[in-house]
Amino acid sequence: MNFFKIEKELELLDKKAIENCKSAFKKIENVSEYNQQKVLSAFIDCGVSEMHLGLSTGYGYDDTGRETLDKVVAKAFGAEDALIRHSFASGTHTLSIALFGILRPGDTVIVLTGRPYDTITGVFGIDEKGDGSLKDFGINYEQVDLLPGGTPDIKSIKKRLKSKQYKMAYIQRSRGYSLRKSLLIEDIKELCSTVKSASPDTVIMVDNCYGEFVETKEPTEIGADLMAGSLIKNPGGGIAPSGGYIAGKRKYIEMCAHRMTCAGVGREVGATLGHNRELFMGFFAAPHTTGEALKTAVYASALFNLLGYKTSPGTDDTRGDIIEIIKLESREALISFCKGLQSGSPVDATAVPTPAPMPGYSDEVIMAAGAFTGGASIELSADAPLRAPYCVYMQGGINFYSAKVGVLLAADRLLKDNNKGEN
Repeated sequence: MNFFKIEKELELLDKKAIENCKSAFKKIENVSEYNQQKVLSAFIDCGVSEMHLGLSTGYGYDDTGRETLDKVVAKAFGAEDALIRHSFASGTHTLSIALFGILRPGDTVIVLTGRPYDTITGVFGIDEKGDGSLKDFGINYEQVDLLPGGTPDIKSIKKRLKSKQYKMAYIQRSRGYSLRKSLLIEDIKELCSTVKSASPDTVIMVDNCYGEFVETKEPTEIGADLMAGSLIKNPGGGIAPSGGYIAGKRKYIEMCAHRMTCAGVGREVGATLGHNRELFMGFFAAPHTTGEALKTAVYASALFNLLGYKTSPGTDDTRGDIIEIIKLESREALISFCKGLQSGSPVDATAVPTPAPMPGYSDEVIMAAGAFTGGASIELSADAPLRAPYCVYMQGGINFYSAKVGVLLAADRLLKDNNKGEN
């Protein structure tokens, strides 16, 4: 560590952690290589050329770049069709477009993975805020709670699906601010099979945020009718400045397109304003970037295990997303971790993360994110609600060697603050 002053103890643990990561790193590299070839093949098969990287203004009629990018994303994700737009404001906004695109007054959506994460609860209208939610439009919400071990309750799901007609079955792949495991593709495949066998007409939608390119298949390749995610997470490759995507069966994508703009117009409008190049580049870089983020998560698990902290997933566990949980046990430790991680950021390294209220969350939230793109969680970041058991949710790292420094500085700050407290 020539450029950063860290505790000598950590320099020794760093080497041991890297050694403990070798097996997991090899698996990640194999998946990244497969996914990179898959994306490259999609670019070539769709005939991407220089003219597709240009811009459109105004209505954006006949934007061949926009149309070709949709085809590239659909092909890479094994879907019939896709929408990928810089104008989707966030992952939650993208999911909201898909939900409102498919569901109609009187329909019922059933969430198969327990209560969804904080920011999407307002879209469903779970807490009855009355601000234009699905509930306000007469769309009913139900959920099947997870089993005590944090896995989907297949038996209860089958029973519920056979008891009445549900328009949509919704699956959240990532864990959100919970301790349950993120779903693997094999878990999603089992859920899709369960839904289709019990209720063939029910639309299966997957919130795929944080999960793209983590495994060699995506939900739309193993039975999901629709999936959506954010471009400032995995599929934007750390290059896309904003946006989201929706991929799936063509008839459902068309319904989403008419919600995205307006009925009768759909995907025929929408100026790209010069963002095509960034979105193409970001999607092309995404498999490799996701691999770097996964290596960062694995390394953090290995290092903090050596320091005596519990982590999830474990160093050698199969992963369903890029998120790593580190159980820090106290408010003070959580704040120290975030301050240390922030100090290793390429942007705003001198900023000091401070807990504060945040829209969509019931507790104060602390965030460490010195990112080139605001809020981009494919770049190294960590965040957490200030509530027991004070787990930090770390994700991202577009460059492993840089991200590793951020993880080390988080550990270093913890050790130094602990030593101060003992003195």
